Amino acid sequence: MKPKTPLLFLLLLLLLSTTTTTTTPPPTPSPISSPTSSPSTLDPKQLSALHALGLSTTLDPCSNPSPHNNATSCDSSRPFRHLLSLHLSNCSSDLSDLPISALRSLSTLTSLSFSNCPLPSPRLLPSSLSLSLHSFSCSSSLHHLSSLFLSRLHNLSYLSVLNVPISGSGVAIITSHMPHLISLTLSHTNLSSILPHHWHPLHLSHIDLSSNQLKGHIPSSLSLLSSLKSLNLTSNSLHGLLPDSLADLISLRNISLSHNSFSGPIPDSLSSLSSLVHLDLSSNQFNGTLPTFFSAMKNLKYLNLENNNFHGVIPYNASFIKRLQVFKVGGNSNLCYNHSLLSSKLELGIARCDRYGLPVSPPPDKSSDYSGDDEDDGGSSEDRRKSHGGHHSGPSKLVLGVAIALSCLVFSVVFIVCLSKVCGCR
Repeated sequence: MKPKTPLLFLLLLLLLSTTTTTTTPPPTPSPISSPTSSPSTLDPKQLSALHALGLSTTLDPCSNPSPHNNATSCDSSRPFRHLLSLHLSNCSSDLSDLPISALRSLSTLTSLSFSNCPLPSPRLLPSSLSLSLHSFSCSSSLHHLSSLFLSRLHNLSYLSVLNVPISGSGVAIITSHMPHLISLTLSHTNLSSILPHHWHPLHLSHIDLSSNQLKGHIPSSLSLLSSLKSLNLTSNSLHGLLPDSLADLISLRNISLSHNSFSGPIPDSLSSLSSLVHLDLSSNQFNGTLPTFFSAMKNLKYLNLENNNFHGVIPYNASFIKRLQVFKVGGNSNLCYNHSLLSSKLELGIARCDRYGLPVSPPPDKSSDYSGDDEDDGGSSEDRRKSHGGHHSGPSKLVLGVAIALSCLVFSVVFIVCLSKVCGCR
């Protein structure tokens, strides 16, 4: 009986090993599903938040490229990723409000933007989200915003609000608590304050406060923004002289001040802005003569000085004007061009100068096609004759009568003398 024992032991081991290999393995964890039962690598709480905001989560929000043009991006955390940016565009009509609980779940966002989402504005964002945002953009979205709402976004580098009314104290209260702000756009927002006299975000490189109701003048303290490259104050109610301190902004490439009430001459100090590419001073009350230094600004491509009160002769030659992409000086009734320097074919929208440097006629229409390159500055004698009605000035009737009478008298005397000689010969 002893020899059978090892054999039985081997058979028992073989049976156990077979049973182990055929045992069904335990189920692996399934991917986290969205409320629409689709796999996603996103944190389940944030996935639910997106669903509450009316966003479809059929596709993974962390996929690249982001689905549905929502500009979503995620970090690389494990086991679940978290949203870093979110763009809400053309919001669903079913969404009547921004649920605070959903926004609170999105506290990892560094960029949040709204486009064409006319939803009621939350009074305040959750503090965790307010402090995490580095970029906030709102275009034709939310019913209105308040200065207080925006001022709590302390860590912003980029702020853009377009076509959304902003209530409150104005620009200063918004920016005074944003030390990292680089780009500021508040356009078509009904702001009616003055420009800040103290700029705390000294790293600003872009300012667009166009199409508001800003009042007052440009403060000299603006010159502290040494990194400023673009300044757009178009369509406001600003007035006064341009401060010489603008010349300290040596990085400026774009200045747009049109449709305000600025006055006085263009300061010569602007000649220091060697990087300037775009200058628009149109539709103001600037006066004086045009400065000659513009022709020495090698980077200048856009120069709009129309609809002001400039006078005198344009000091620029044709090569400078042709180098520009845009040159506008129309709407300055006392401004004219020297015909020996500039051809009328340039269609500048102003009259040519006479020999005294004054316009010879009212400014022509901008669309007119001027001709007459061979005319001199004062106009030819034929032009002057035609300008008086085109009548030919000849001898008067009295002079003609006297001339005829004298001719008849001379003829009679000659005839009598000749007749007397003939009679004497006989």
